[in-house]
Amino acid sequence: MASRWYKEFWGFFFIAPFLIVFLAFEIYPFLDALYLSLFDYGIGQKEWVGLSNYTALLKDEIFVRSILNTFGLVLGVVPVSVFFSIVAASLIIGKSAAIASFFRASFYLPIVTSQVILSVTWLWIYNPVSGIGNYGLSLVGVKPVMWLADSDVSLIAVIIVVITWCVGQPIILYLAALGNIPSSYYEAASIDGASPWKQFWNITLPLLKPTTLYVIVTTTIGAFQTFVVVQLLTGGGPSYSTTTIMYLLYETAFKYGNLGLASAMGVVLAVLISIFSVVQFKFFKTDVEY
Repeated sequence: MASRWYKEFWGFFFIAPFLIVFLAFEIYPFLDALYLSLFDYGIGQKEWVGLSNYTALLKDEIFVRSILNTFGLVLGVVPVSVFFSIVAASLIIGKSAAIASFFRASFYLPIVTSQVILSVTWLWIYNPVSGIGNYGLSLVGVKPVMWLADSDVSLIAVIIVVITWCVGQPIILYLAALGNIPSSYYEAASIDGASPWKQFWNITLPLLKPTTLYVIVTTTIGAFQTFVVVQLLTGGGPSYSTTTIMYLLYETAFKYGNLGLASAMGVVLAVLISIFSVVQFKFFKTDVEY
């Protein structure tokens, strides 16, 4: 009994730094937001309203629109990021060390670059008059697009920007995972007459499933929390077509000073992220070992 307690004590001792940080900066803020969401809380006022903030959100057309926009953003960013990362890593893995290093650095660069700088760069690319986005379209005979002023394409424009800084880390992770797959698997499959596509589908993809789960969950969480690109490129417009939950939360709290309603938005966002994460763990978990 004493020996078991001793082992458990040292286990908790070594995870204590992370656990303290997690409790202080994740769990406590969530519980505090949950508490504040039950009040009409603003500058100089704090009045208990129970679940009124949540019922108000359900009746708020802008908040409902922000949920739909956020779902659209997630569904646009996550599948494309995962697919592109797997394909890019598969193409890079067989190249020489110098070429592989070049592509690793190229794809990872946006991650270590400020999102503000990247957003400003894309703001120039999307310029309807002098941007290279419309210039590229003109080369193939396509009319100029009002990337950030047209409600039909503005969310797609935001999705493209988010994807550019979401693929860097997944590509690095997939390269590491591909490098750990024993070559003997492919050699045996080749002897059995399996085509490269069948090898990829029956060997590579199943063995990449643990990495894919991690990539999907982290990319989903990041997409749900998209804020900087919306603030700098569109300000939630036009006509709320790019307003996400995170951006509306920011406006409600710091522009309108309604901290209680903003806290309720934060709780809803946390619940949505949790639901998505649980579903992803349910469908993508695997017992594959290699």
